Amino acid sequence: MLARLLLLACGIAGIASRAPAAESRPNILFIVADDLGWSDVGWHGGFGRTPHLDRLVREGIELDQHYVQPVCTPTRTALMSGRYPGRFGPHALSPSNLRAMPLDTVTLASALRSLGYATCQAGKWHLGSLPEWGPTAFGFDHGYGTLTGAADPWTHKYRAGSPYEDTWHRDGQRLDEPGNATELVAAEVVHRIEEQRSPWFIYVGFHAVHTPVDAPEEFKRIYDGVKFHNDPVLHESRLRMAAEVSQLDAKVGEFVDALERTGQRDRTLIVFTSDNGGIESLKNAYVGTVPGSPLNSENDPLRGQKATVYEGGIRVCAFANWRGVLEPRKLSVPMHGVDWFPTLADLVGYQPESDLRWDGLNRWPVLSGATQTAADRTIYIASTRGHALRHGDWKLVQPEAGNAELYNLAVDPYEHTNLASLQSQKVKDLQSMLAEQQALDEPKLPADLEGIHN
Repeated sequence: MLARLLLLACGIAGIASRAPAAESRPNILFIVADDLGWSDVGWHGGFGRTPHLDRLVREGIELDQHYVQPVCTPTRTALMSGRYPGRFGPHALSPSNLRAMPLDTVTLASALRSLGYATCQAGKWHLGSLPEWGPTAFGFDHGYGTLTGAADPWTHKYRAGSPYEDTWHRDGQRLDEPGNATELVAAEVVHRIEEQRSPWFIYVGFHAVHTPVDAPEEFKRIYDGVKFHNDPVLHESRLRMAAEVSQLDAKVGEFVDALERTGQRDRTLIVFTSDNGGIESLKNAYVGTVPGSPLNSENDPLRGQKATVYEGGIRVCAFANWRGVLEPRKLSVPMHGVDWFPTLADLVGYQPESDLRWDGLNRWPVLSGATQTAADRTIYIASTRGHALRHGDWKLVQPEAGNAELYNLAVDPYEHTNLASLQSQKVKDLQSMLAEQQALDEPKLPADLEGIHN
């Protein structure tokens, strides 16, 4: 018996350093904020007051170089599939109402469900806006919120006149209910946590802080006495943004309280990221009465914003927190959203039945502290407005039209100095790597999506 126990212990250690045995796999609470800027949050010295998130960062692993795609659908595709979005076609490289992935795609949710996980999605989906393309078609037992990429926080409606205007749903069935979207999504998540059927995977796609930006008055009162700008219109815009950042923070705090209350805190891994960087100003294009946002998010000192491949568009606020398992620290090893599927697969012992052609890497050894360093890796960022490729400390920015740019992020993390003219061979090397990645992308729209309204 002792020998069998020793063999079991060795097997568990081989799956993942300090990871639990198969019969006690952790719960996974995966939270994705929407358009959250680098300097919107407290732990980056931003204007938003985020005490709950700050504490989770302080007591967890701050993922200081966590990359995603520059806009929403592509990042969510990467998270769910472990693959770069262009592998599925050009439609997956931009915000889209089309189905991002084939229906037979093995997703993070379907992989976890195959191991006995209860799976739930709450909030923004944005991987297909028809009900038959919703979360329950991709491995989730339950889905709730918007099928589209965004909606008004009060009406829950998408863009006027769109066939997807009425998008609020539960398990693919249209739903009308009053209330603020962030509050409703958070209540759904707390309910699922309290069900306590472990292990579970809850994927939270907050609408906050995507435009239209607004929050209940109680969160605006947090900033009583704060003057964001002398112009009253700009002040009011930034006040709404700050309030929604604090509302997001408060809801995450409620999740942690629910975990504590139900005795699940120490067996739950919490991952937090944004889908892309913040956008500095934007008009409201959605059905409702919320004003536009002329003074919105901040990404300083990073360069750029949402929809750009500069750091401000793709390097985002992120952390991982698992009390008693992950040692608190700042991790500067570069990660990308595609890494989470292979990383969590390793953690829980998931073995694919076939090659899923992951672009991501298993980062659990680095997160767990089993290894302190990682070899240089390539991170590929494709978009409809240009491309970027990072290898080691070097980053190539290839605009859709124009000359290539080259930055050494180790000495120039804010991309002030373009070294392309001084390092022509490095530019050529990275362009060759970029071409290799682009060759793996699918150039054509899937035939069954042709003619469908986007």
